[in-house]
Amino acid sequence: MPTIQQTDNDLKPSIDVLVVGEALVDIVVSPRGTEEHPGGSPANVAYGLGRLGVDTALLTSIGDDLHAAAIEKHLRGAGVHLLPGSKGRGETATATAILASDGSAHYDFDIRWDLPRVAPATLPKILHTGSIATFLAPGAAAVRELLEQSHTRCVVTYDPNIRPGLLGSQFEAQTIFEELVPFTEVVKLSDEDALWLYPRLSLEAIPKRILELGAGLVAVTMGAEGSLLTTRGTQVIVPSVKSAVADTIGAGDSYMAALIYGLLMRGADGLAPSVLESLGRMASKAAAITVRRPGAHPPTSEELLEELPEHQPMAT
Repeated sequence: MPTIQQTDNDLKPSIDVLVVGEALVDIVVSPRGTEEHPGGSPANVAYGLGRLGVDTALLTSIGDDLHAAAIEKHLRGAGVHLLPGSKGRGETATATAILASDGSAHYDFDIRWDLPRVAPATLPKILHTGSIATFLAPGAAAVRELLEQSHTRCVVTYDPNIRPGLLGSQFEAQTIFEELVPFTEVVKLSDEDALWLYPRLSLEAIPKRILELGAGLVAVTMGAEGSLLTTRGTQVIVPSVKSAVADTIGAGDSYMAALIYGLLMRGADGLAPSVLESLGRMASKAAAITVRRPGAHPPTSEELLEELPEHQPMAT
């Protein structure tokens, strides 16, 4: 297993969230033509947090080409700090997203993932990881080691963001996922991800399985059906926020960023039902704002903190 070396000056003391994972360029093919946007689920989460005013750093692996320059400029625009060691030689990964008429996206990836062998000397309040970075060798082993080293000293959040075309078998992916969950506090996944990982379980039973593995909170997004937030004592269904849909690129990542933002602001109430409701409503609104705009363009804190529509959650 690789050893991750610490550096002394890679994070400023005020950092709130460190995101670990891939950054790439989305090449979006639609009836409007072909466009390129910086993306990658972890990078989108970092960007979303930066837009929300959270002190955020990203540990990733990009090249030294024009795509890398576009990613760096994009992240700087949201105030996200790129951790030293994240930039290397060669080409930056890409994902070609082909949009259907309903705005949904199918992805084809050109990616190599090898995490730099550095880690922050000072841990943030929350460490987030997910997606391709947690499954694709050789970098996935370094991500796991970083979680093993960090999970007792900060909150770890995880979004597997399943991309079947880049994974091995369903059994292999489920095994990797279940080996990582014990190092996490919060797991967020879409209903499609959940049912792909656990095809023999109901959507209501899957969060309970993940909680048994060691997570403290499981959030399952269900598109227009809202989201399901489950702890060991409570399950809350939060309705979605209605929105026109330009495309769905980055919606789940905006939900994740807003969920982390809410975790930072939750105060002393832990994960009480009222806190779960607030977290779910804030995250759902972030996703709704994002889908009405082409590409992964998450809300600012001003947009997110405008008065939320009133919804009555269903607790069980």
